Amino acid sequence: MAKPILAPSMLAADHSRLAEDVLGVQAAGASWLHIDIMDGHFVPNLTFGPQTVADLRPKTSLFFDVHLMLDNPQDYVEAFVKAGADQVSIHVEPDYDIAGTLKKIKSLGARAGIVLNPPTPLEDVIPYLEQVDIVLAMTVQPGFGGQSFQEDVLKKTARLAELRKQRGLEFRIEVDGGVNQENAALCRQSGVDTLVAGTAFFKAQDRIAFLRAIETEEQS
Repeated sequence: MAKPILAPSMLAADHSRLAEDVLGVQAAGASWLHIDIMDGHFVPNLTFGPQTVADLRPKTSLFFDVHLMLDNPQDYVEAFVKAGADQVSIHVEPDYDIAGTLKKIKSLGARAGIVLNPPTPLEDVIPYLEQVDIVLAMTVQPGFGGQSFQEDVLKKTARLAELRKQRGLEFRIEVDGGVNQENAALCRQSGVDTLVAGTAFFKAQDRIAFLRAIETEEQS
């Protein structure tokens, strides 16, 4: 399995001082920052736009893991890559040219990812596995932070790990939603190598220790 990565989620940061909190993520030793983009349609919340990403990009060397929760992500991937996204992940649920959009992300020089919500069958993302660098299995229904982790999603990540091995692929497997130090080991045992943590990271008394525990904890 690939080296585990913790990607703190900017959704849980203090939105009145995003730059300071992003620098705090880097200071804690993280290498990735997860940035949730919500449109108020596909999910019932609004967050950031390309300008926010562009403003933060010069301030940090963090890998920007941008997650588009949009009805029409194909219309925005170019704006986010140009703003500084290193990786752009798109959902499988809306009706649009998914394969074409993944191809476009890569043609712009970014890594591409596919995302599925908890109720979505794993079979819906299987046709795209050869195209992606990461598969994100949501462990909460997206929209708001602070929700409880849905453990049954880990059946999907375990199956993804099997498919990755069988097909000789190298995509990462990511989870997002309710991730904390207690369930991180279970995620790792279920094939997950990339863990998004928002509330648990930003509320941790010792963020450095939290990050080290997630990224270095051995599977049992």
